[in-house]
Amino acid sequence: MKVKYFAWVRERIGKSEETVEPPANVRTVGDLMAWLARRGETYAHAFEKPRVIRAAIDHAHVKQDAAIAGAREIAFFPPMTGG
Repeated sequence: MKVKYFAWVRERIGKSEETVEPPANVRTVGDLMAWLARRGETYAHAFEKPRVIRAAIDHAHVKQDAAIAGAREIAFFPPMTGG
């Protein structure tokens, strides 16, 4: 699946997107964030406060307990503010 990173999540990881193949036990958005955080120091820094990170599956906003099975794209970004 393709994973995209935006704003400070992207800055901390050092890339805007990548293709990953998480293990079978990674079933939800929260599982995916935890798995990514274990991939190295930059990922750990990006996902150190998972509660503030928002996610979207195939362009639809989801909560961290959303299943990722069948997802083509998952995006992670900080909370948005209006202006």
